[in-house]
Amino acid sequence: MIRHITDIDLNAVGSLHKDYYGRKILSYYTAYGMNYDFCRFYEISDGEHTGYIVHFNALMIISSEHNVYSDELVMFIKMHEPFRVEAPWSTLEGLCDISGYKMLGRTKFEFTDHRPENFNEEEFTATPKLDDIYEILQEGFPSIAEYGLWMTEHSHKIRRGLSEIYLYKGCTTATVIYDIDDHVLIGQVATKAQARGKGYARELLYWIGHILSNGGKKVSLFALDYRESFYREIGFKAVSTENVIQAE
Repeated sequence: MIRHITDIDLNAVGSLHKDYYGRKILSYYTAYGMNYDFCRFYEISDGEHTGYIVHFNALMIISSEHNVYSDELVMFIKMHEPFRVEAPWSTLEGLCDISGYKMLGRTKFEFTDHRPENFNEEEFTATPKLDDIYEILQEGFPSIAEYGLWMTEHSHKIRRGLSEIYLYKGCTTATVIYDIDDHVLIGQVATKAQARGKGYARELLYWIGHILSNGGKKVSLFALDYRESFYREIGFKAVSTENVIQAE
């Protein structure tokens, strides 16, 4: 059974603190609470096992320590039509044949202690104009959320202290997607087309990873298959491979 929830303290659900899926759900819960129509939370249960779902705009994330695949979940996805669904493989495996979706592979990388050698802090901005960041991301991520949705999400999370966006040399950006339980997820790494190949993304990532790991944080990121070679080449450690399903 899947039911919309509005009165559960998700931070008290221990299973949500154990992996990416749960921590991502917690990041939306902490940022928005349960009172927005564009960010809705659900409990999914088969009577023995319980999982949780967040549907945030075009993204759906499922977190469960056990397989919660069911015909009801398939119908739930078809009804809401998210652009992307992320879930542990035990559940996602049963969702791969939903019409209109394709499966994509991705690799999880963790930061290894590469010290930034050429990083110029004078060209680093910790509070850039979000319009400038969105312009860069549009070049690197053609399927990025519409401007208003992206701006709402990131400005809200930044105000709540859940996220940070960095700009380096005016052309390279990376985002702290969340920082929960000392686990930091980095995402939306991009460089303007005319500045690619100069090592700016590498230096920014080394700097972010070095600073955060020295602060006791565990730093990771995900890369879809067509981007994962870059992170291998610059020395990030591949720790797992996973899948998502995405609208065709």
